[in-house]
Amino acid sequence: MNKTEKIICLLLGAALAWYLWTETGRAKERAKYAAEQAAIAATNAVAQAEAPSDAAKDAPAADAKEEPAGEPAKSVPAKPSVPEETVVLENDQLRLELSSWGAVVKKATLKKYARNVGEIGEGNPALEFDFGASPLGEIGGEPSLGSGSAYGVKSASSNEVVFSNGYAERRIGLLPDYRIVFDDAFDKAKFGGAAHPTTLSIGAVAMGASKNDILSVDSWAMNAGKGKEGVLHHCEGDSPLKGYLVGGIGGCSGSGDASAMPAEAEVDYQGAQKWVALKNRFFVSALASSTEPNAGFSATVVRDVSSRNYRPESVSGAVRFADLPEKRTSVFYVGPKRQSLLWDLGMKDVMEFGMWRWLCYPLVWVLNFFNGLIPSFGVAIILLTIAVRLVFWPLTRKSTEGMKKMQELQPLMKEIQAKYKDNPQRLQQETWALYKEKKVNPMSSCLPMLIQIPVFIALFNVLRSAVELRYAPFLWIGDLSEPEGLFASWFPFGGLNILPILMAVSTGLQSAFTPSTGDKSQQKMMMVFMPVMMLFMFYSFPSALSLYWFLSNLLSIVQMWMIRRQTAAKQSAAVAPEVIDPPVTRQMRRHG
Repeated sequence: MNKTEKIICLLLGAALAWYLWTETGRAKERAKYAAEQAAIAATNAVAQAEAPSDAAKDAPAADAKEEPAGEPAKSVPAKPSVPEETVVLENDQLRLELSSWGAVVKKATLKKYARNVGEIGEGNPALEFDFGASPLGEIGGEPSLGSGSAYGVKSASSNEVVFSNGYAERRIGLLPDYRIVFDDAFDKAKFGGAAHPTTLSIGAVAMGASKNDILSVDSWAMNAGKGKEGVLHHCEGDSPLKGYLVGGIGGCSGSGDASAMPAEAEVDYQGAQKWVALKNRFFVSALASSTEPNAGFSATVVRDVSSRNYRPESVSGAVRFADLPEKRTSVFYVGPKRQSLLWDLGMKDVMEFGMWRWLCYPLVWVLNFFNGLIPSFGVAIILLTIAVRLVFWPLTRKSTEGMKKMQELQPLMKEIQAKYKDNPQRLQQETWALYKEKKVNPMSSCLPMLIQIPVFIALFNVLRSAVELRYAPFLWIGDLSEPEGLFASWFPFGGLNILPILMAVSTGLQSAFTPSTGDKSQQKMMMVFMPVMMLFMFYSFPSALSLYWFLSNLLSIVQMWMIRRQTAAKQSAAVAPEVIDPPVTRQMRRHG
């Protein structure tokens, strides 16, 4: 490689390494932020605990702390004295268990998703959302409407139930595509003329067991700043939730001990939201829409107290309403992070594809299209890899031919460098004159690499978070969304992962096949350094990503081999001596 190529390729490699490791840095930043917030919360809690005792000396005993305007009263409701009735709603996707205490959803079962690896069966039940501690659809802030109030079952069927308690009537219906609709009608006369601020629970989502899992809160803010509306990922930016949602490997204090942090942290977010979603890596519980505007939401993050380092365990949430309307219709979504389903709800940004979403959306569609042709996501990844390589085939060919031409110019380049080593300006002029004479573009070898970087980043985002890959087997791989983890009891680092090793080896072979204009020692260094770096980075990544990279390397090696053969054949044809038959004389014909 020449100097320009080295600089460009090093910058590309640095950019890719930065992108792959940026989440670790963010996790540390969030952990530090969480520690600071915990310290503030602890100081405030002590101050609030001491304040009433000091003020009680001078204040009348009848004085009580007033709730802030527009905020619902926070209290733990007592259980109703009447027995609880349980109603079950069910379709081919969801099974809901409803309670007459508060007319809420206590449990949602996703019938098509197994709890653990393998087929759904007696020993491996379907995945459940346990809303016991934070019932879905619970109305808070008004005792006559919440879980402390007993509703009667007015009517019920397989996919709809109507509850009533004299203050309100609530119809809960189960719709296709993991949607649940709540139709509320409130008897305004029984609540007086004053405003009645309340909350509506979105349920709760738990962190998965995988170390690759996430826990986050997303919302569509009607005012996301500078007078604009848009999606907010509350594990990023300046959201007050940022520090509590993602655990850091370094812990939350200098010693890495998170035991001083509160076991539970509640954070309020002000401002109207179009929708609010609680999510982990693969699943979502969200308020998708409501006929009444809200005033913001609150989220409660519970940490894993058994972990020495800070690790969130679950997140629950509730949307705030300034008053009770006469009627309100709310649609919830409790289901997988499937692009097509979220797109129909206007919640496609829950996929969190970032700035490369315009590439990620079609890649998800193509992945599902190939899986529809051949029902195997492993095969779908292979077909997707082939499709991507075919799209970039002309660019890769041009890049390889450009590097080959640069390699052939090296003797002339060295002559120019030796001749004009004391005159940098003349050296540059003569170098570009040589490029022009030989019709060589020094940027042609790196430009295709630059164009392919966004595609790789998009595939990285898709393959690490696609719910379609959850528990998807392929050959010896039990779950494409996780590392292989073979012989975990015998090997360190979570077990033996074959694909990252194959990927590292193929990366070295690819470097060997790539034409180089540098010296042999530099090429050998790259053949060792790059594979080792890639192995280190990819070893704990989802096997789907390693499978894609390994196959992409193999196809690149095949393409380079083909281009080498074609180039060698053309050169042989160009230098082959022309054979001229001797003239045939009369004597030769006579003796012939």
